Amino acid sequence: MPYLSRIRINPLRAESRRYLESPRAVHGAVMGGLPDAADDERPLWRMDSDDPHRPHLVVLTRSRPDWSHVVEHAGWPGADGDHVLVRDYAPLLALIEPGRAFAFRLTANPVQNAPTPTSPTAAQRKRIAEEQDPTRRRGFRMAHRTAAEQLRWFLERTERWGFAVPASRTDPPASGLGTSHAAVPDASGGTRTRTSPDPTDPVPREVRITGRHRRAFTKNGRGAKVIVTSVTFEGRLEVTDAKALTHHLLSGIGPAKAYGCGLLTLAPVRSGSGANG
Repeated sequence: MPYLSRIRINPLRAESRRYLESPRAVHGAVMGGLPDAADDERPLWRMDSDDPHRPHLVVLTRSRPDWSHVVEHAGWPGADGDHVLVRDYAPLLALIEPGRAFAFRLTANPVQNAPTPTSPTAAQRKRIAEEQDPTRRRGFRMAHRTAAEQLRWFLERTERWGFAVPASRTDPPASGLGTSHAAVPDASGGTRTRTSPDPTDPVPREVRITGRHRRAFTKNGRGAKVIVTSVTFEGRLEVTDAKALTHHLLSGIGPAKAYGCGLLTLAPVRSGSGANG
C-alpha cells in the first residue's frame, strides 16, 4: 500500500540547511525512515522550497514510514499543528481515469543522450580517451540547460506518461517561460497572435516552470562529483491512459530519482486553482 508523506522543515536548523543543499543527505534521511522496507523499495521524494520560510519534504513510499528522526533533527518537534502528514495514497489512485483533470507538480531531471559532450568533464574525457572503438560509443547523459529545452523535454513525453497538458486558459501564459509567437484563427475568422513556450507548438499549454536548480555533490563524501539539474513543472493535466499514469506516479519520471527527481503529485482541480503543492 503506497503512502504519501509531507514533512514541514524548519529552515533555521543546521540539519535542515544540509537537507536543502544536499540531495544525498535527504536520500539518506528518507531511507532511514523505512525500517521495514523491502530491499527493492525505491522511495520517491521532492523538496518543495518555493516558500523559503516553509519548505516541505514530500515522500512517496510503498511501506508505512516513520519520520520521527527527520522531525527531531530538521523539523518542528513539539510544535502545535500538523507538521507531519502520512496519508494512504490509494484513494487518489482510485480517482485516476481517462478524461479526469488534475493539478500537478513534478520535479524532474530533463536530460538527453549526446554522442560527445560540448564541455566534457575530466571523467568524460578519460572515458573518451580509453575508448577502443569510437563508432560504438555509448551516449553521454547531458542535462537540458535552457527553460525552453526543459519544457520541450516535458511536453514531448506526456503521452507516454499517460496524460495530456491542455491548452492554456490565459493569454498570454504565466511568466517565467521563453515564448514564441504564432498567428492562430480567432472566432471572427481572422487571426490573432498567441504566445507559446515551445516554438514547435503554436498553442500555449497549462504548464509552467516554477523552479530550476543545479546541485553538485559527491557520493559517500568522496569520488567524482555528481551534478543534478532539477526542474519543477506545475500546471494542469488530463488523464489519457490511467494505467500508464498510475505506473509513473508510483515508479517516478526520468532519472536521478534517488536525488529528489521524478515525483509527480496530483491534486483535484478546483475552480480557479493552479498546481498543487
